[in-house]
Amino acid sequence: MSEVTRILDGLKQGDAKSTDELLPLVYQELRRLAAQRMAKEGAGHTLQPTALVHEAWLRLAEGQNQQWDNRGHFFAAAAEAMRRILIENARRKHSLKRGAKVERLNLEELEVASISDPETMLLVNDALEKFEQEDPAAAQLVKLRFFAGLTRRSTSLLPNLPAPSSARTS
Repeated sequence: MSEVTRILDGLKQGDAKSTDELLPLVYQELRRLAAQRMAKEGAGHTLQPTALVHEAWLRLAEGQNQQWDNRGHFFAAAAEAMRRILIENARRKHSLKRGAKVERLNLEELEVASISDPETMLLVNDALEKFEQEDPAAAQLVKLRFFAGLTRRSTSLLPNLPAPSSARTS
């Protein structure tokens, strides 16, 4: 059992000091993931990796009775929090623009990891929300890879992450 999983178990059992132990253990990894993701953002981006990690941590910590089963579950929740922050930021930027044309994108032809403009990010998010209805496991992998910057190898090492439905049927 990893140290992170041990602390998460402590949180489940109501150990208040576990929260204080968790952040130092995961902070550097969250910061690295956020920095990887933010490196793909446009040059004029106002959100910094440290701010993204702090905002994500606040959202995770304020969740009432938030419980994570293991390290993978925690990082999936962190990836989701980062995704929501980035999407909210993109929506704010997009709302400032008037008359923006919405263009359909074929995601098979799109290099997802290089998306940096707010309009495209919003389109990807809309597609991801629809995709999540069809295949939640595959959508979770997309969130981890795109929004948290995890590699294919690192997502394959996460415990209890279900395989996408296409992998389950073959």
